[in-house]
Amino acid sequence: MTTEEDVRRIATTLPEVEERPSYGTPAFYVAGRIFLRLHEQPGVLVCWRRDLGERQVLLDAAPDRFFTTDHYREHASVLVRLERVDRSELSELIAEAWEARAPRRLLPDAP
Repeated sequence: MTTEEDVRRIATTLPEVEERPSYGTPAFYVAGRIFLRLHEQPGVLVCWRRDLGERQVLLDAAPDRFFTTDHYREHASVLVRLERVDRSELSELIAEAWEARAPRRLLPDAP
């Protein structure tokens, strides 16, 4: 089980991450681009993915941990139930969201 504080602790260790509000909840930005946002529903994280296909893999593999709503139907993000993911999985999800939105110059394998 993870918490909103775990999200904050993990996200802010990544390069050029800034926390500021989005839609009235804490959100995390890399170089000005949002990649995570705490949802209005307590214990839920909006987590960016590279594309809808990547999101669908998570939805199919673990519907108890990941879901979406009509609002996010066409958006490349997935909703994460924080109480159902452990710290290791949360770290991986956050790193992948950061990589999906970070500018190329920040990526570890950038030329």
